[in-house]
Amino acid sequence: MSLSILAFLVLIAAFVWGSVTAVNAGLIAIVAAFVVGTLVAGLPVEEVIDQFPASLFFILAGATLLFAMVKATGTIDLLAHWAELLARERRPLIPVVMFLLTAILATAGAFTPAAVAIVAPVALNLGARYGFSRLAMGLVIVQGANAGAFSPVNPFGVVANLMLREAGEPGGSLHLYLNCLVFNAVLGALAFVVVQSLAGRRIPRPVSAGSGTPGEEHVHPGDDPTAADARSGGGAGPTQTTAVGGVPSGVASVSTQSSDGTAERGDVEKGRLTPIRALTLAALAGLLVLTLGFDVDVGVAALVVSLLLLAVKPSLQKPAIDSMPWSAILLVTGIVTYVGMLDAIGAIDDLQQAIEGLGSGSVAALVTGYVVGLVSAFASTTGTLGAITPIVVPLAGDPTLTAVGVVTAIGISSSVVDSSPLSTTGALLMANAEGTEERAFFRALLLWAILMIAVVPAVAWLVFVVLL
Repeated sequence: MSLSILAFLVLIAAFVWGSVTAVNAGLIAIVAAFVVGTLVAGLPVEEVIDQFPASLFFILAGATLLFAMVKATGTIDLLAHWAELLARERRPLIPVVMFLLTAILATAGAFTPAAVAIVAPVALNLGARYGFSRLAMGLVIVQGANAGAFSPVNPFGVVANLMLREAGEPGGSLHLYLNCLVFNAVLGALAFVVVQSLAGRRIPRPVSAGSGTPGEEHVHPGDDPTAADARSGGGAGPTQTTAVGGVPSGVASVSTQSSDGTAERGDVEKGRLTPIRALTLAALAGLLVLTLGFDVDVGVAALVVSLLLLAVKPSLQKPAIDSMPWSAILLVTGIVTYVGMLDAIGAIDDLQQAIEGLGSGSVAALVTGYVVGLVSAFASTTGTLGAITPIVVPLAGDPTLTAVGVVTAIGISSSVVDSSPLSTTGALLMANAEGTEERAFFRALLLWAILMIAVVPAVAWLVFVVLL
């Protein structure tokens, strides 16, 4: 037992070190796996190497390569442009359209911080221009990212579906995705209504077609200063997002304005449906049909689709590979490697016995939900899901519970706290909250994250583990 405790303390230290510094926690975990596994536990080096999750690596590499190619073709800019045009014509639908845009990007394979980084400059500036709270708009797009995050081509979904397969229910992928989509849609709507009401906002009166911005008469004493600036023509220009946690900066290409009403990526207009973009959209649709409808291996399907796109346009290869989130892939595979080493030395069995001592699989699922929610608020959600997989699998395999219900509750509990300003996603919202009082925005995000940790694991457990 003492060896198991030491091994888990090392894993916690890796999370802490990776959270407070720029050192990748996955790299720390891989090195720690060899140190603890070989020098302390006496495992052969070859056995530690065997714990590297090769199948998971190919899934992550294939999915992120495809998304990088979607970005390189300008298809993301096209979707953002369409969403912005639709929202401008129907002002009450602005939060709905921004939620859906972020969910689509996450469903297509974007890491949630990447999806938020792309949409935040559009959503927060456009929302402020029409009198919406920046905090309310920020929470909407975070929930949108989480709504699509459990697609089988998203890293969150990849890890969650691994739990389902190991629990003996590989056909629950679509069920898991829809559960998380609906739950986060409801939560996003509640978040927007509550925060918008507390901020004293109201949807502005319609303005004449072509006016572009509401008049000055719509400014209230309770409005953000930036909202007033935006209505008078300021604060609505392109936003440069700071690179946080490995998410690239420079997402101003999805700005809300430019000199001629469009933006360009390379030599292609942002709002133009080019043949390569049409092919990319068709490829994404085909990928989702194959993975969600026919349970085709995600990594294989993504690599095949990526190769087909490269056959049409080989110049996509370099920018796509260069922009892949290799640090995030290292994080996930490194943590999973260390967890594999924990399993090899018997530490996972010791932890499972401790959880079984709670006397009920349902209670254990609730406790696990709170643990992952608390840890994920300060560490990587994907890393947390990878680390908790060996604990969740026996719970999901409990004949008195449903595997999809348990994995859904755990997945929601781990991802709902991504709005925390201590996480990458929350930090991206901070970077785009221009003109607002930074400390107040930080406190608001932190309070919301604390509320999510306190409430959501219990609600998700009640809905998906107890009732369904």
